[in-house]
Amino acid sequence: MYHLAIDIGASSGRHMVWDGAALQEVYRFSNGADLRNDHLVWNTERLLWEVKEGIRRAAARYPLKSLAIDTWGVDYVLLRGEEEVLPCYAYRDSRTEKTVAAVHKKIPFSELYRRTGCQFQPFNTIYQLCDDLSRGRLQGVTEFLMLPEYLIYKLTGAKIKEFTNATTTGLVNAQTKEFDRDLIGLLGLPGQLFPKLTKPGTIIGQYEGIDVIACATHDTASAVEGIDMAEEGLYLSSGTWSLLGVKTPLPLTDEKSMKANFSNEGGVGYNRYQKNIMGLWLVQELKKELCPQKDFSDLVTLAQESTFDTLVDADDPRFLSPRSMRTLFAEAGAVEAGDFFRCAFRALAVSYAKAIDELEENTGKTYEKLYIVGGGAKNEFLNRLTAEQTGKTVIALPMEATAMGNIHVQRKVYHDKI
Repeated sequence: MYHLAIDIGASSGRHMVWDGAALQEVYRFSNGADLRNDHLVWNTERLLWEVKEGIRRAAARYPLKSLAIDTWGVDYVLLRGEEEVLPCYAYRDSRTEKTVAAVHKKIPFSELYRRTGCQFQPFNTIYQLCDDLSRGRLQGVTEFLMLPEYLIYKLTGAKIKEFTNATTTGLVNAQTKEFDRDLIGLLGLPGQLFPKLTKPGTIIGQYEGIDVIACATHDTASAVEGIDMAEEGLYLSSGTWSLLGVKTPLPLTDEKSMKANFSNEGGVGYNRYQKNIMGLWLVQELKKELCPQKDFSDLVTLAQESTFDTLVDADDPRFLSPRSMRTLFAEAGAVEAGDFFRCAFRALAVSYAKAIDELEENTGKTYEKLYIVGGGAKNEFLNRLTAEQTGKTVIALPMEATAMGNIHVQRKVYHDKI
């Protein structure tokens, strides 16, 4: 059987077909937030066009049985019936800055974490929706669809809420694995926006004769599902964001986990206990300012040639959406291009080591292996720095793990031999 994975990240998207033996890339496109009226927003019309164009090209080459879509979490499109309420804000937009305090005044973060196990990020869906509520944007709204759910709706006409992506909202109860009705009521959010959740592996409808399936629609959930771990170990999904964590049978919502800002998010039959780290966003933004014409392999070479050893904190909130990434690193003393990139790579490796120490302390377990997937898995220099800082055996899997996990869920629907 031929299955199509549509994997969309914050900086690029790709259409990958499983041909029965391997993944074949049939389409790739660039992505990124647009600046409109001083806000960062997603161009949903262009995203939908790219999704359909990739499907068209894939279907022209292969008799597709099914397709599934995954994207990043937290962001969504509001609907009034069939009408989109735009813009679709991007998570790096600063609109929730004042909303966070207002939410925590109604319910302290310690109680939020106890209920949901969701780490604090100022862009979490809970804060975005409460900002919408305060501005009157939820008036008459009938649904909010996370981005993969919105794209599924535009393909099939069906409106769903998929479990793994819902767990990035900060509104799903960690124990019941459904939306927390008490929390939603306390915040004054419209109850009809939060229906029963759909599990990964559900056939939603059809698009031009192709079954459309809800995979693990949060890209990190798909990435973890796509990692072939020969032995139990830590995972690191290394892309625009770095997601470092481990599979656990149940969520950990204790005070130590809260203080370390670990998140509990849905997997395909397991919990993902993980931490968001700023990731290759640092490098991507430096590249734009310093040397946009160079390949990423050139950046690694520059970093290796530098001897600059000053460290910055990769998780400093100033790096989330700065006007100039270059300026922030220059303030730390970087001068030559290689200094900037070496500083960024070293900061990531140190942040990984710190997160692993916290994770092992909180879980009471020690892990020997660290499996790295995503674009960062191809960076031998960063992998070496990571091994040195963490003391772990690094197993780099330079593969499309997210697309593979997406496909894995599709194949299970048809009992296609895994």
